[in-house]
Formats: sequence, C-alpha cells, structure tokens
Amino acid sequence: MAAIRMTEVDVWRWVAAEERRAVLLRGVNWTVERGEHWVVLGPNGAGKTTLLSMAAAFSHPSEGTVEVLGQTLGAVDMRTLRESIGTLEPALSRRIQGRYTGYEVVLTGATGSIALLHDRVTDDDRARADRLIGEIGVEHLRERRFEDCSQGERQRLLLARSLMDEPQLLLLDEPTTGLDLPSRERLIASLDTMAEANLDLPTVIVTHHLEEIPSTTTHALLLRDGGIVAAGQIGAVLTSEAVSETFDIEVQVAHNTGRWAAMVVRS
Repeated sequence: MAAIRMTEVDVWRWVAAEERRAVLLRGVNWTVERGEHWVVLGPNGAGKTTLLSMAAAFSHPSEGTVEVLGQTLGAVDMRTLRESIGTLEPALSRRIQGRYTGYEVVLTGATGSIALLHDRVTDDDRARADRLIGEIGVEHLRERRFEDCSQGERQRLLLARSLMDEPQLLLLDEPTTGLDLPSRERLIASLDTMAEANLDLPTVIVTHHLEEIPSTTTHALLLRDGGIVAAGQIGAVLTSEAVSETFDIEVQVAHNTGRWAAMVVRS
C-alpha cells in the first residue's frame, strides 16, 4: 500500500471576478511508497501547498483520484484519516501556549491537540515523549518555556511532537522558514536523525531551496505552474537542466557530502 497515490489529478478554483478557472494543479501522477523520503520543490505558485493539502487530507482534487494511506479522498472520513498523518508547519508554533515547557509541547502530540489534556495522557505517552526528546536532540529544552525558545528550537520540539502519535505519514511544509543558518542546520540534522530512526515512515518536505534538503532524502518532485517537471530518485531528478526549467532561471546544481546546492549561472 502506497502512502500517497495521485492519479491524473487536477485542481482548479473558480475566480468569480474574472469568470474563469484558476488551475492550481494539472495532470499530476505521483506515488510515495513506504520508507521513501521526498522533497517537493518549486517556485511560488507552483502548486506545492495545494499538493500537500491533499496529501494531508485537508482538501479534495477537482478531477482525478487521491489515495492517502490506502484511503480514497471523497470516500473516507477525512478527520479520521488525519489522525494517522503527522504534520509540521511554522504556523503551528504561534498556536501553542507559550507557558508550556518543551516536554509539555511534545506531550500535546499524544492527543493531537494544541492543549495539554492531562487526563488523556498515559504513562506510555510520557515515556515516548522522553524518548523522542532524546532522539531529536532537544533534551536541553525539556524544561524551557516554549515562549523562551528560539524559532529553530520550537521547530525541533514540534518535530518531536509530530511523531508522538506514531504517524504513518509525515508532512513538513517549509519547516526551515524564518530560521538563521545555525538553526536551519540543527533542524536539518534533526530531520536526518528522525529519518534514520524511523526507516519505514514516509516523509514529504516542501521547500524552495535545495540547500534545505536533508541528506536522507531519497526522492524529489519538481513542480512548475501546477505541473510536474520531473519526479523520481533524487539523483536523477535534481539536475541542473530540470531545476533550471522548474525555476525559470539557469542554475548549476551541486551535490557534495550528501547535501544539495544551486547557484545561478550569470552570463
């Protein structure tokens, strides 16, 4: 069973003021298998957010079929399906109560709530929170108030939180947005550690920048104007030609010590 399977997917929205359809995705065929770690790259307006919204069981396609964890969108209770999907997005940090300690923030993931529901938390949940705090490398944040953490520290705590409910699929929407270089690198290191500790957990990371791709990433999907430019094994997809076409600017792609980078070619 694939974690995500999209078949001939189109997504459009009606623009009433202009009396036309705005096409967000067109002809998308994409499959994410168990244990694969994908990055989705593309410029603003390419369709990345729309793609991730369907993968997270928050929206439906206009045409075509989307299956998430073996369930077809439109024929399943989306709320129940979302209980098996872990998500990480920068906006979540603004919704968590600042007075919570790092440990309490991680523990909220046990009940899928932004509030800590003490009566629903079990001893097993507490043990898992302790283990994840160690796994992600945020032991030093265990007793620190969330409001006193940097944005990078908050993202790493929220990464641990996203794993609390043992998701079958993990989606990360631009997780390094707003982070400085050291914070970005610490988060990427945590993502690599997480992937190595959860080998069967499929992940999808959306980003604009090749430099933000964790070294454990196995596959890449390039989007432009709602269509797929290339998809597959990361080494075959992240070529200078394909990335240049995706971003409509000539770039030179490099791959060193497990990390990717792109440099604009100036004439």
